[in-house]
Amino acid sequence: MKTQNHSRLKRFFEDFYLVLVLIFLYAPIATMMVLSFNSSKSRTQWGGFTLDWYTSMFESASITTALYNTLLIAFLSAAIATLIGTLSALGISSMKKMPRTIMLGVNNIPILNSDIVTGISLMLAFLAFGISLGFKTILLAHITFNIPYVILSVMPKLKQTSKSTYEAALDLGASPIQAFFKVVFPDIMPGVLSGFLMAFTMSLDDFIITHFTRGAGINTLSTLIYSEVRRGIKPSMYALSTVIFVTVLALLLITNFSPDKQSKQMAALTPKQLQKKEKQERTRKVLLVTAAFFVIVSVCFSSYKYYLVSHSDELYVYNWGEYIDESVIEQFEEETSIHVVYDLFETNEEMYPVIEAGGVQYDAVCPSDYMIQKMAENGLLAEINFENIPNISYIGEEYLERSKSFDPQNLYSVPYSWGTVGILYNTKKLEEMGMEAPTKWSDLWDERYEGEILMQDSVRDAFMVALKALGYSMNTDDIGELQEAKDLLIAQKPLVQAYVVDQVRDKMIGGEAAIGVIYSGELLYIQEEVANLGLDYELAYVIPEEGTNIWLDSWVIPANAQNKENAEKWINFLCRPDIALKNFEYITYATPNTGAFELLDSETQNNQSVFPDISKLENCEVFQYLGEETDEVYNNLWKEIKAK
Repeated sequence: MKTQNHSRLKRFFEDFYLVLVLIFLYAPIATMMVLSFNSSKSRTQWGGFTLDWYTSMFESASITTALYNTLLIAFLSAAIATLIGTLSALGISSMKKMPRTIMLGVNNIPILNSDIVTGISLMLAFLAFGISLGFKTILLAHITFNIPYVILSVMPKLKQTSKSTYEAALDLGASPIQAFFKVVFPDIMPGVLSGFLMAFTMSLDDFIITHFTRGAGINTLSTLIYSEVRRGIKPSMYALSTVIFVTVLALLLITNFSPDKQSKQMAALTPKQLQKKEKQERTRKVLLVTAAFFVIVSVCFSSYKYYLVSHSDELYVYNWGEYIDESVIEQFEEETSIHVVYDLFETNEEMYPVIEAGGVQYDAVCPSDYMIQKMAENGLLAEINFENIPNISYIGEEYLERSKSFDPQNLYSVPYSWGTVGILYNTKKLEEMGMEAPTKWSDLWDERYEGEILMQDSVRDAFMVALKALGYSMNTDDIGELQEAKDLLIAQKPLVQAYVVDQVRDKMIGGEAAIGVIYSGELLYIQEEVANLGLDYELAYVIPEEGTNIWLDSWVIPANAQNKENAEKWINFLCRPDIALKNFEYITYATPNTGAFELLDSETQNNQSVFPDISKLENCEVFQYLGEETDEVYNNLWKEIKAK
């Protein structure tokens, strides 16, 4: 009896453990699939069932192009790597023991090596040989990355293959090629297929190597999602991921269950029927291989035409993710006949080394204020010919004046969007806590807010809050003032619920916190979501009394731009009021374009959270580049804060 009870208890814990593992593995996927049907963009509030995100997924040119690139690169790199890897494995297997051991050891180095080392080294190799980064460099990098895995898959099967069988085939009059395909290849086929599938999977999922070896306008799903993290991943990405998961699951089910059914059918056939069936199967395989060959050739040809044949008139643009209405790009191409190669970055710090290295020569880039100053000081920017930008007249004088803090003579930049950093608060939560609305940065140190504060996970933004609370400039390089700010931020840590970036908006919409530091550009989205979800509380925004950061993102032209006049046409086009209005309605970040502002409805114009009177904002500053040494000081102090 004890033995039975022990056995049942053991079985229960085994099943329980298995269920826990399955929940751990598939709960995130299930969550993603549910969100793909949520009409709300929020990750914390259910707005009702919808299929709109699946529709928008297929309508989005960036998603479909990224999906095409991902599948094409994965398939081509896996096919070529399988061919090279199989031939390499055959060569290695014919070596003597010592050379074979050395070669297998060399083959294992890239597998054990960190992906980031492989990615950077391949990028440097391409640049050293004068190969411009683009589709072909990603493909070459993926082939290089995949070959060792193919060799690793084929070698065990070659060890199991009997050399005497191959030699017997030769003795019977078969040529070496015939003997290989009739004797050796069928034996190693499982290893070849395994290597192809592994290479395909590795390539499909790769981000790091793709990130370092891709050029302008080339995005895979992984790099596209990464570039969109700044504004938060769109629900259409959840829909795309769901489709991919369901497709892969269906293929696995077909693969696992069809062989059993086929083997049962084959067992019931007579020898004559079996011979006929095998002949039909060989014919089917030949037809499939032939069809696959023509598909590969046509895809390769179309890719060659699309990626490798240069356009007569083109423009390379580098911008933040989700920072332009895609229809604007199409309209510019239609009106000017200039082909736009559009690429994305996530942060200023990611963008800067790309421009500095010059591996990809962009014509128009949209950095932030302090980064423009850094680029100009290091000779990375070209002066703009404003005679080619008559629409600069629509940019408000106050914004051009603010630009002088990082571009003293307004030689290098044209303002694109702007905003402030302030405090977002939940009116209902504050009422329940018996507290008044915050008005100052120093309110973020009120102990009654314990566990209800969301801070920006950003060095300069976090220090800006503390420095302003202390009455100092947010651009200070005084070590004493920075130490005070560090101590103040450490003292605040017990009150902080989390250090986040774009998650502030979702957490606040979900009622997870009472107050949060946020960019004003998020407000229209937040207000729209609150209204759509019918929430019983309001999320309000305030610019603290001590002053804050006024940020400006502006268009610049790199010094090594190959199409400077086209870049100036692009900037002039974006300064046109109707185009600036389109972009504002899409990105919801305040526009410095007075013509576009006049086209807005009165409610939006009077929204002081989005469009405060910039001339009346007191103690507000624009971030400035403080030099490498001061940046290092900020970063080291930030590490101390996060370590506490």
